[in-house]
Amino acid sequence: MQLIPAIDLKNGRCVRLFQGDFAAETEYSTNPVEILDRYVALGAERVHVVDLDGAKDGSQANHSLIAGFASKQSAALQAGGGLRSLERVQSLLSLGVKRAVIGSVAVSSPEEVISWGKAVGTDNLVLAFDVRIDDHNTPLLTTHGWVNTSDISLWSLLENYIAAGFNHVLCTDIARDGALTGPNIALYTEAVRRFPNVNWQASGGVATARDLHELSDCGVAAVISGKALLENKISAEELRPFLRNA
Repeated sequence: MQLIPAIDLKNGRCVRLFQGDFAAETEYSTNPVEILDRYVALGAERVHVVDLDGAKDGSQANHSLIAGFASKQSAALQAGGGLRSLERVQSLLSLGVKRAVIGSVAVSSPEEVISWGKAVGTDNLVLAFDVRIDDHNTPLLTTHGWVNTSDISLWSLLENYIAAGFNHVLCTDIARDGALTGPNIALYTEAVRRFPNVNWQASGGVATARDLHELSDCGVAAVISGKALLENKISAEELRPFLRNA
């Protein structure tokens, strides 16, 4: 399993939100490039970048910053937030970003996103599904910066994407996101059981090295971690087994 550090951008700053709430923001740095360099120094081969402004309102407030990240070529980037057209996806990939992360539109317009996969190659896209777990333990999809919860389950939506050749899927349990309460192991175990050929990326709740080992044991390909790394909750030695360039 690969650890992918996360950098969330808002108005040019590195921040974290609590459970996707834009009113519950913690600022970590006014110089996100320093955060990127720190993760590369730890041994990160890939870094996950989210344009929170784009996710919320479709703006491209952090475009130049992401372009700067990509130009450094110090780590492979997967980036998203507000990618609601093929033109924006192509623009992002043209910067040198390795994979574009597709969020809300992957829920609202799956046929359109499937056509994007044909245009740019499914290996260059990551489907990012943010879920709330209902009373029946069903992961229901949310959209638009986690503001809206749909009645569509993750499992039902994925079928057509898998048939179309998509195999990079990021799943965030937003109740765990930014909470440092541990990941939803049951969710990712079920995800791997249902779709064993998907390269699952788990996100939300990582707080300890034990969390990383438990996620590895359940079979996900990668884990996204933001707050735990920003707050040095896990030592460099404990991170090393999950960082390919360490």
